[in-house]
Amino acid sequence: MKPLYWTRIQLYAKKQETSLLVWETIEEPKVDFEEFVELFSKTAVKEKKQPLSDTITKSKAKQVVKLLNNKRSQAVGILMSSLHLDMKDIQHAILNLDDNVVDMETLQALYEIRAQQEELDKIEKHIKSSKNKENAKPLDKPEQFLYQLSLIPNFSSRVFCILFRSSFSESMSSITRKLNILHKVCKALQDRETVKNILGLVLAFGNFMNGGNRTRGQADGFTLDILPKLKDVKSSDGTKSLLSYIVAYYLKNFDEDAGRETCVFPLPEPHDLFQASQLKFDDFQKDLAHLKKDLRACTSEVEKVCKVSDEDNLQPFKENMEDFLVQAKSELETLDTQLGSTHKLFLDLTVFYSVKPKAGEKEISPNTIFSVWHEFSSDFKDHWKKENKVILKERLKAAEENFRQAKEKASYSVKPKHASGIKAKLGTKM
Repeated sequence: MKPLYWTRIQLYAKKQETSLLVWETIEEPKVDFEEFVELFSKTAVKEKKQPLSDTITKSKAKQVVKLLNNKRSQAVGILMSSLHLDMKDIQHAILNLDDNVVDMETLQALYEIRAQQEELDKIEKHIKSSKNKENAKPLDKPEQFLYQLSLIPNFSSRVFCILFRSSFSESMSSITRKLNILHKVCKALQDRETVKNILGLVLAFGNFMNGGNRTRGQADGFTLDILPKLKDVKSSDGTKSLLSYIVAYYLKNFDEDAGRETCVFPLPEPHDLFQASQLKFDDFQKDLAHLKKDLRACTSEVEKVCKVSDEDNLQPFKENMEDFLVQAKSELETLDTQLGSTHKLFLDLTVFYSVKPKAGEKEISPNTIFSVWHEFSSDFKDHWKKENKVILKERLKAAEENFRQAKEKASYSVKPKHASGIKAKLGTKM
């Protein structure tokens, strides 16, 4: 079966905890594994493989030649014992870009453990000097393993390209996701009307509180550092903060859906703001530069492999890797453009809010502006949730009262009044 690389949890090993774990409430159901095996089995490996170390012939001679130092030899030996593969499986996977038998994690381990040129020179020298000698001492298993790996055509170059192709998509997705968060938050803070409404309320109440103060009154705006401090400004009786009042006022006067399920949080989500605050444009530049460097190296390795490979071993490596290189280059150019536009959008936002660099900063970092917004948004959301519940209760109470009044009105009946005057009596006699 293909492996599932999860981290195991064992309930009996967990520490004393008061809270119940989800796994304590779950039992494995009885399932039919027939279709599952067909879908997720490693079809390329039909027979059970023995450890790779067991496939290398052990010499009957009492002495073997050890060319690696003890630490290096032990590391190679451990890897060999963990690989239940034949060398032909490894060669097939590398030459045919097939990860069904040898996964990327194994390829990475093989690439990292590969023989260095100095080690390979010693191994080849020994093999050459021992040729046609009857009593020649054989190589130890780790040395044999490294030598067999080196016999795979262009092992190092091919594996480097395969690993880079595998990691490229993940790296690009990670950078794109982070840029999308930045773009989303910048656009929300700059364009969302609800954000402007809230800032307008802060400005209005702040100006009212500051009155005719020469330095603080009659402001047209304010720096963002005041936003997280609104929760610390208490009412006279200490029961409310300025922030909680602004939240309540906003919901009652600006949000028609207040107290309903359709009510939408008016600020960027705190978790988006937190993630944005952790990002640095310098890191983006470094990540892109690293990808470009690796792409150039991969291009060089592909050209080398294609140049020296036999016709039998050229495909599918050549076609697959050349297609990948064209696509990767295009995606990098697109990402580079996206980074530039997102950086410009961020700089526009800092100007929009009159944000200045911190002491020692050459340029405003995302943390400078988004950490303030994150704290404010988190506090705002706490009060927003509470106030929505209050409004919901008020709506329910009002609805119940209306229903009660309507019910009383429907059950109220008027008794007909019987005529008893002289005119009525005369009418009955006629």
